[in-house]
Amino acid sequence: MSRSFTRLSLAALGALTISALAVAPSRAAEEAVIIPAPATDLQASDGIQTAVLAGGCFWGVQGVFQHTAGVLNAVSGYSGGSKATANYTMIGTGMTGHAEAVEIKYDPKKISYGKLLQIFFSVVHDPTQLNRQGPDTGSQYRSAIFTNSDEQKKVAEAYIAQLNAAKVYRKPIVTKVGPLEAFYPAEAYHQDYLTLHPNQPYIVYNDIPKVENLKKIFAENYIEKPTLVSSAKVTN
Repeated sequence: MSRSFTRLSLAALGALTISALAVAPSRAAEEAVIIPAPATDLQASDGIQTAVLAGGCFWGVQGVFQHTAGVLNAVSGYSGGSKATANYTMIGTGMTGHAEAVEIKYDPKKISYGKLLQIFFSVVHDPTQLNRQGPDTGSQYRSAIFTNSDEQKKVAEAYIAQLNAAKVYRKPIVTKVGPLEAFYPAEAYHQDYLTLHPNQPYIVYNDIPKVENLKKIFAENYIEKPTLVSSAKVTN
């Protein structure tokens, strides 16, 4: 089931759905898992660094990292396919090779690449689900880490091996690690979506709890005011 169908179905329920969610226990479609920090990480360096991560619907992925200290900008977009198919309508077919991804610009002296991965694997999504996340299915919702250096690749692969060996999940991690060929920003209406639409039923049920889990599990990395694309000082 695609998110488009889910979103339209929830919107049709309107105020009734929102009211029901308001009294129901808050939980994300994928529960957070407390996991160890990576044993191997990149050393802090000067200058802005970039990480590109895919873990299901980019609304929630972006929303979590916009509340993460040290992140200077987090942009929703597409990676894995060609420029010609980097649009929401086409990637919805699941035939473009693209994944919904988020490009994260961060200050490595304030947050490390490994810490970003720890948040990604813990509160952002369930890395054991193949080509789906929560209510969304298709290869465009796959779990993936797009690396831009050999160092990032080594850290990501070592961390996956570490987590699998520790058996912190019931099933093996299926996250794919591969080189970043290109990142294409998504349409403007997808940017800052969680902040701009906090009462949208899909956001209420699937994504707000992820931000709540970030605050609870990674309190030292959480910031209350999100760093939005519309006001970010670092552009792509």
